[in-house]
Amino acid sequence: MVDGWERARQVLDGAGLAPGLLAGRRTLTGGTYNEVEELRLTDGSRYVVKFPPPATAPGLSHERRLVVSEAEFCRAAAATGVPVPRVVGPLSDAHLLLTHCPGTAWGDFPEGEVNGLRGELGGLVARLHTVTGPGFGYPSGALGPLAGDWRTAFTAMYEAVLDDARRFRAWLPRPVDEVARTAKAAHDLLDEVTVPRLVHFDLWRGNILVERSDSGSRVGGLIDGERMFWGDPLAEFVSLALLDDIERDPHFLTGYQEAGGEVVFDAVTRRRLALYRSYLYLIMLVETVPRAPGDAQVARVREVVAPQLTAALDEAGQAQ
Repeated sequence: MVDGWERARQVLDGAGLAPGLLAGRRTLTGGTYNEVEELRLTDGSRYVVKFPPPATAPGLSHERRLVVSEAEFCRAAAATGVPVPRVVGPLSDAHLLLTHCPGTAWGDFPEGEVNGLRGELGGLVARLHTVTGPGFGYPSGALGPLAGDWRTAFTAMYEAVLDDARRFRAWLPRPVDEVARTAKAAHDLLDEVTVPRLVHFDLWRGNILVERSDSGSRVGGLIDGERMFWGDPLAEFVSLALLDDIERDPHFLTGYQEAGGEVVFDAVTRRRLALYRSYLYLIMLVETVPRAPGDAQVARVREVVAPQLTAALDEAGQAQ
């Protein structure tokens, strides 16, 4: 078996970087799917390499070939000038080598600092949403080819995680078939989305790097774009206000709208957003089975996420 140092040298070599320049490597924590390392070279440059789990490892249906999706996100987002990692070397299903973005994960900052950062973040996300794709759905092909319409793509995405719930016998606060029926009541709302746009879909605080200095704070990078899809930009607001409501974040929304982002929170929009909330919260509950984080963590996820899922389903299923 190749040891970690030799594996890292092989990655550098494959990307056209001299393997002899490798000076250090360390494991990066915080993710739950890929094995991630930071590589430091003798010239001071830093890279991040991601190794997906073996194909035989248990996982959700949409999680196959996530490195393909992340590479697609980085390529598409970079064209907007948004700070994201850059893919280095040829794309491989075995690993993904990326440039290092400055900063550390979003922490507990003073209110004034947070307000400014949220406004900046809103502008960056609006720029992401200007990028359009060739079709709807996950670019990895994990659930099949891109679809010609959002309803087809999103219902396939939703049904896949429900099938995962059945396959893993995952605990949910409501029976799987009831969840499916409730979600179906909102499917007509998906027809309002006619342009596939770039959606990161995992912009919780851990995936937003903040660079702090004596001159102030700025967003240093939006990372871990492996969950991206081409679809409805409204879905982005779920992880941006994880377990909360984006309408309670006026600084983000102001930055988003001032940068050209368009959103009006009427009854129909809120139902569609609730449907997307239910999708993410389903994933969070179902993935605890293949992830097996331990009984205590599973209990915490159920305690926090289950009420949010129930509320999202109730809102999405409301008849107008």
